[in-house]
Amino acid sequence: MAVNYKDSGVDVEEGYNAVNEYKVHAKRTRIPGLLTDLGSFNGMFEVPKGIKNPVMVSGTDGVGTKLEIAFQLKKYDTVGIDCVAMSVNDILCSGVQTSFFLDYVACGKLDAKVAGQLVKGIADGCVDTGCALLGGETAEMPGFYDEGKYDLAGFGVGVGDKEKMITGEKIEAGDVLIGLSSTGCHSNGYSLVRKLVKDFNEPFAGKTIGEVLLTPTRIYVRPVIDVLSVFGESVHGMVHITGGGFYENVPRMYAKGKNLVSVIKKDSWEKPAIFDELIRRGADSEGVWGTFNMGIGFILAVKASDADAIIARFNEKAASFETEPYKKAGAAPLKAYKIGHVEAATKDLGDDLKGSHEATKLI
Repeated sequence: MAVNYKDSGVDVEEGYNAVNEYKVHAKRTRIPGLLTDLGSFNGMFEVPKGIKNPVMVSGTDGVGTKLEIAFQLKKYDTVGIDCVAMSVNDILCSGVQTSFFLDYVACGKLDAKVAGQLVKGIADGCVDTGCALLGGETAEMPGFYDEGKYDLAGFGVGVGDKEKMITGEKIEAGDVLIGLSSTGCHSNGYSLVRKLVKDFNEPFAGKTIGEVLLTPTRIYVRPVIDVLSVFGESVHGMVHITGGGFYENVPRMYAKGKNLVSVIKKDSWEKPAIFDELIRRGADSEGVWGTFNMGIGFILAVKASDADAIIARFNEKAASFETEPYKKAGAAPLKAYKIGHVEAATKDLGDDLKGSHEATKLI
């Protein structure tokens, strides 16, 4: 008896059904510059006009083991936002807004409705960012992934003006550090989370703890680009607090040879309750600062004389940048805080500052 592709576990028809689901969501992300629709061999996007010396900036990431909570709760419609957020927030650190995003969905057995919900979240993230969902890949790999399990990753590309890029070269002693609030754990540290939390249906903060942990990563693109449009010359460096927490990420904003130290006051912002809960369950109270964002997902190093005005603009306009997925998840609105300052190092710290407790002082 002849064996066909479906007999091996790959359902081509279900793949077609999934693509039809994707197309509905991708339409919501159409923006000027998009030249192709889903279904082509490739995606095309026109380089924005008016940029004197265009530079392409890219970022790539995945959702990680946060997906396991989505599988257990059978809630698939927000982890796509995490997928987009992790890349576009990285790209933003150079002062660039992402132009387009591509995704990669992999699974053992494809369910078009589940895949459609995953891509719905990706489209929601693209809408929030103001970028196009240019294309993607869905890979059904029976025997490689367990049935019911999906992996989700992607990458984004933006175009900036070389003369206006934020490189960290302008950061200097006396700059103020402004922290932007996170929605919770975002999409980092979930291997530790899953070791500490065994039942995601446990009640917590008026929901289940699983629902709280699935709160989508905040996308900072529109509020930060808005601030840059007014205070661009005063923003000297930016940081996305991702895996590795403060110690791993804050030093990444400095250009080589700057020999500067970030001093951050740990009690200068309101922390989401989930972090204290994880510490209560056994997370190391010092180690969490090198694992989680602890309530601050993005940091700007700014000229001291403009710090108060920048904070005021973030907070005055925060409500206008809130989107429905975050409201539905019960995430608190974005809030900006003055969390510290930059000072000169008292000795040569070298160039490789990632993870350095000397380059990032938490007090």
